[in-house]
Amino acid sequence: MNASLNDPLPSGAPALPERCARVALVTGAGKRLGREIALCLAGQGWDVAVHCRASRAEAEATAADIRALGRRATVLCADLADEAAARTLVPDALAALGRLDAVVNSASTFEYDNAASFSYAMLERHLRANTAPAIVLAQMLAEHVKARQGEGAVVNLLDQKLWNPNPDFISYTLSKAALESATTLLALALAPAVRVLGVAPGLTLSSEWLQGAQFQQAHALSPLGRSSTPQDVAATVAFALSNRSMTGTTLLVDGGQHLQRFERDFSMM
Repeated sequence: MNASLNDPLPSGAPALPERCARVALVTGAGKRLGREIALCLAGQGWDVAVHCRASRAEAEATAADIRALGRRATVLCADLADEAAARTLVPDALAALGRLDAVVNSASTFEYDNAASFSYAMLERHLRANTAPAIVLAQMLAEHVKARQGEGAVVNLLDQKLWNPNPDFISYTLSKAALESATTLLALALAPAVRVLGVAPGLTLSSEWLQGAQFQQAHALSPLGRSSTPQDVAATVAFALSNRSMTGTTLLVDGGQHLQRFERDFSMM
């Protein structure tokens, strides 16, 4: 990401300061992991386009916290399952912040199904939310950085369960498996202008499926006695974006949970 500060800007974009910051688009950045990633990047000098689907208030709070760190931020709302809406994100980020150097695909749909309840509709819902938008955003980032003869990077949030499979959340798991394959394919297709990497957390945050003492017990099920924290994941994303020699690989951040065998998803244990 060593593009010249004299790179041409899109028509109508605001003028950049002499020492312009790198700019990242983080999907799902209003809350949870996406928010932590956005704030971590801002703390390292990035300006951030904060994407949300419906959590506008939370996204505005994230943007305000980024500005408090002395960085620029803009809030972009779009339903990633709608291709036309997803395709507005890069031009809107450029219009607001002048350039784009990275995309972090953090937003994710996570709904339960198994082999007995699987349906076309459930798989399509997960693929449209978790897989296809990441490919479209990588495509559009590549067009932008190639036009300005710069460099860029994409980080896709995956899941340790791809390396430790169980039959729960089958459509979610298939969508993340497709995204892991897309990470490899895009790394080949978009090089050398764009690097594409995966970051695969372990059990990181409590949810409607797993809370309280049960979450704490499951979080400790790893060789290190702890899985990932939001700060661990965010720091790994920042590292992946900064290391210009890495592409087409996935960093597992899970305390080693992928080394163990679990017959069920943590939330079903």
